[in-house]
Amino acid sequence: MDPAVALVLCLSCLFLLSLWRQSSGRGRLPSGPTPLPIIGNILQLDVKDMSKSLTNFSKVYGPVFTVYFGLKPIVVLHGYEAVKEALIDHGEKFSGRGSFPVAEKVNKGLGILFSNGKRWKEIRRFSLMTLRNFGMGKRSIEDRVQEEALCLVEELRKTNASPCDPTFILGCAPCNVICSVIFHNRFDYKDQRFLNLMEKFNENLRILSSPWIQVCNNFPALIDYLPGSHNKIVKNFAYVKSYVLERIKEHQESLDMDNPRDFIDCFLIKMEQEKHNLQSEFTIESLIATVTDMFGAGTETTSTTLRFGLLLLLKYPEVTAKVQEEIERVIGRNRSPCMQDRSHMPYTDAVVHEIQRYIDLLPTNLPHAVTCDVKFRNYLIPKGTTILISLTSVLHDNKEFPNPEMFDPRHFLDEGGNFKKSNYFMPFSAGKRICVGEALARMELFLFLTSVLQNFNLKSLVDPKDLDTTPVVNGFASVPPFYQLCFIPV
Repeated sequence: MDPAVALVLCLSCLFLLSLWRQSSGRGRLPSGPTPLPIIGNILQLDVKDMSKSLTNFSKVYGPVFTVYFGLKPIVVLHGYEAVKEALIDHGEKFSGRGSFPVAEKVNKGLGILFSNGKRWKEIRRFSLMTLRNFGMGKRSIEDRVQEEALCLVEELRKTNASPCDPTFILGCAPCNVICSVIFHNRFDYKDQRFLNLMEKFNENLRILSSPWIQVCNNFPALIDYLPGSHNKIVKNFAYVKSYVLERIKEHQESLDMDNPRDFIDCFLIKMEQEKHNLQSEFTIESLIATVTDMFGAGTETTSTTLRFGLLLLLKYPEVTAKVQEEIERVIGRNRSPCMQDRSHMPYTDAVVHEIQRYIDLLPTNLPHAVTCDVKFRNYLIPKGTTILISLTSVLHDNKEFPNPEMFDPRHFLDEGGNFKKSNYFMPFSAGKRICVGEALARMELFLFLTSVLQNFNLKSLVDPKDLDTTPVVNGFASVPPFYQLCFIPV
């Protein structure tokens, strides 16, 4: 027999065996599209727009169904009711981190984003407590964001109303805020090391959202044996980690156990306190991974949202005009915006929420996993099964948000023009794995956008009607298309 034919037959048998074990063993998974041997449902999924494929499947198989990434079953939750039931009502059982092979190659199960079990709980608890101690959600962190907003405005003034690509400038501001918390300092916007780090983060987000990475996550063996852009991700993260390690060594040399300056100091102090605990999760490797997670997640998601937000404000000048009128009325020109202003600015608050809802930044969230065998609806999902959450199906629910494909701040306003909260607003996910930096990100989006619109009119280089807001890639994240604009001082 031809070796290739024999290999295909063996793999097919293994695949059929795995299907039989799922159906007859401890698992009773939801139904879904019939998978092909070895490759699963990959040919039925649009790797350029995974979220759209999942929506199409949900129309056939309902809100809970199974797809196969290669030989691996993935349970998909589609729609608010299924997502809420899993992440909130059964939060602990669905709090595991699912398989994300490309990230696992980089993080090796450390840090906040891709860790699990006791390690994840301890690092997350410590990180939340430390961020709160340094003022996340309190006055001190707001001061840092306000100061950075002033720097952002000054940097935009230097463009002299000339056409510019806002990518790096909008990335620098949130990056500097997280740097002040982690490293106790900020960068100058022209610092070459800073620009290098920003480029690594930008490039990684683009690559992670590419069809090739979707394929790599389906077939992890490709990561180790084939060339491709996944190797660039590893190299970029190695660059960031080497920078983080440099800063950690500097902190070790100047550490004052009684006066921690930032997150790294607090982690080093915790390491010292647990140095006799052989099972401690607080190690140098864990610190590097945790800081890298916070550094990247605290920079790229907010900067991409800001970039998408300005594109939408260019596209809809009537919305921008209403925000600027509200800024003029509530804040004026003689002081900086603050978070207390938000409660008096329902339209601006609605616009910020609508930007996040409309762009659907992480369409399928980061993968979850069940931490034990779970009875969910009429199914039995075995421990460790990866769960894919369709945040698109929640943020673009057409009953909660009429005409969800339209950008419309009225989605978050009642008939009287007051801000209207929605349980369907889940851009930061929900439940036990909700984003650690949610409060900081919300603060940055409001203060940065209001500061920009307080000081500048936005001018498009083309007719606003001709601006395309369709993401250039829509895989792991929705990445906005390239555009330029002019910041005209008010």
